[in-house]
Amino acid sequence: MRGDKIDEKSLSRKYKTNVSRLIRAWKRGLSDMEIAASTGIDPATLNRIRGDIEMAHRRLRLARKKELNRLVYL
Repeated sequence: MRGDKIDEKSLSRKYKTNVSRLIRAWKRGLSDMEIAASTGIDPATLNRIRGDIEMAHRRLRLARKKELNRLVYL
């Protein structure tokens, strides 16, 4: 389960932008407004992308937790 990652490629296709680049910018500490100015992406779209990424992380953590609980009770 440790190798599970967010499917950045499908998010990039969905939003027609390089999501990996956006994630790197957020990790560097750039604000949404700075990213929007440098990429030309609408701030509302950035907010939706961030929400999709957060939901994907939440799903991965929940799946890991369920798997661990299942293994504990075997």
